[in-house]
Amino acid sequence: MIDSHQHFWRIGENECVWPTAELAAIYRNFLPVDLAPLAQAAGVTGSVLVQSQESDLDTDFLLRVASESDLVKAVVGWVDLASGAAVPRIKNLAQHPKMRGLRPMLQGLPTDTWILSSALEPAIAEMLQHNLSFDALIHVRHLPYLRIFARRHPQLAIVIDHAAKPAIAAGGFETWSAGMAALADLPNVYCKVSGLLTEAAAEQGLDQLRPYVTRLYHLFGAERLMWGSDWPVLSLAANGAYSNYGDWLSMSKHLLPVVSAAERDAIFGLTAKSFYRF
Repeated sequence: MIDSHQHFWRIGENECVWPTAELAAIYRNFLPVDLAPLAQAAGVTGSVLVQSQESDLDTDFLLRVASESDLVKAVVGWVDLASGAAVPRIKNLAQHPKMRGLRPMLQGLPTDTWILSSALEPAIAEMLQHNLSFDALIHVRHLPYLRIFARRHPQLAIVIDHAAKPAIAAGGFETWSAGMAALADLPNVYCKVSGLLTEAAAEQGLDQLRPYVTRLYHLFGAERLMWGSDWPVLSLAANGAYSNYGDWLSMSKHLLPVVSAAERDAIFGLTAKSFYRF
């Protein structure tokens, strides 16, 4: 099994500015030594390490960690894609054997249409040149703009992180579902079954999350879905019954509709291996 989405950080180092102290559950260092026993107990044999800071120093740190970890199979880093320095930076990062993708933190940018800026085009062309993928960290409101971007770049492999963070606690299923359906029509767009529990209320569990995962399965199919833990951010979930690594993995298996063994293998490993090319 492959975990398609997890994080490491050192508080106060490598320009790490998040999490902040009020997020006590995750306000400490998280490194391979912390993930390894959890992954081993869950039967997870590899992971995709994803950036959590808008920082070149953080991306360099993640690549150093990945070089020393057999568990980490791929790294998704950060580059200021609108910067004049983006092209040489991407060219340099692409030389690392575990570098596989980039993730601008779209969810926190002041302009929802930033992804459509012409200033990004040289960086996207360089990503394509080096076969790097694009992780889309977005909210539901970004879905129409991501669709325009994905249609503009049909050769760019794009994965929606955390299923676009649907407002599960507020019952935002219909708006989310329509937006995801429009994107699922594009063959270069994939989706991660991750981050859903942190969008749910404390009393919400299998019954409330299942419609979302079922919809994802019918929209994307197993060949474009991949499971991710979003560890250690997972620990912030209001429903503590599922907010540790092994319990979220078990819950995810029960959230799926009845699928074949081959489809289960895809969602819990093979899709991530194919998308991130390892």
